[in-house]
Amino acid sequence: MKTEREFNDLFGTVKPIIGMVHLRPLPGSAPYENGGLDPVIDQALKEAKTLLDNGVNGLNIENYFDLSYSPDTAPAETVASMAIVAHEIRRAHPDAVLGVCVLADPIASLAVANAINAQFVRATFFTEASVDVSGLVIRRPHEILRYRKFLNPSIKIFADVHIKHSAPLAQRPIEESAYDAAYFLADAVIISGKHTGFATNIEDVKKVRKVLPNFPVLIGSGINEESVDSMFQYATGAFAGTTLKKDGKTDNLVDASRVRAFIETVKKIRAGL
Repeated sequence: MKTEREFNDLFGTVKPIIGMVHLRPLPGSAPYENGGLDPVIDQALKEAKTLLDNGVNGLNIENYFDLSYSPDTAPAETVASMAIVAHEIRRAHPDAVLGVCVLADPIASLAVANAINAQFVRATFFTEASVDVSGLVIRRPHEILRYRKFLNPSIKIFADVHIKHSAPLAQRPIEESAYDAAYFLADAVIISGKHTGFATNIEDVKKVRKVLPNFPVLIGSGINEESVDSMFQYATGAFAGTTLKKDGKTDNLVDASRVRAFIETVKKIRAGL
């Protein structure tokens, strides 16, 4: 199993914040309204710069607005578009810590991550069969791990447990699921709320921390200035998306002033450790 120290070394700090770059609809998705990739790239570059310039420690590039996404294997046009957009972000920020999340296909995420020299992927499904809003998801970690070994063993896998907008096919305590994800060689586990932007249940984080005392445990949704202090008593770091958007609404653009305010709160927490 990986340690929190190794995780912190990747981001160069304790309690790292990973900012979400939510891509506008990509070609082939239901909400896509033509126009090519240029508008998607322009907005992604603008938001990536705003996040990094104002203190986040890494970025996760995700096709969030591709509603509804494929529950198992992402289509070719999505993977191609993700690679192009993510490559432009990497070119603009050659030294940034980048992650890729092709919903909901960790193998496609690994392929894009390798192409753009990203350091990690967010695997929204890694272990366990789940009932997702898009259908039945049956992940096979042995296939994901073997593909990573073949392609690029250095890419980290941050694995969601009981991911939002879904439920495990067989209900199990979240701490058991998290332990198994770590046992099956995930590099971090992610605990989220029920939906994007919804608060993560701190009791879930406590349960997972108890069984994984020195393993990276990340907050996957809903963190904000009010909750980050209590969450960081147990969590190693966090993904931040909605709270960094204008008015704290997921569909809005990233707001530089909200990013700065949130990061200042996090810096105070780090200083007190």
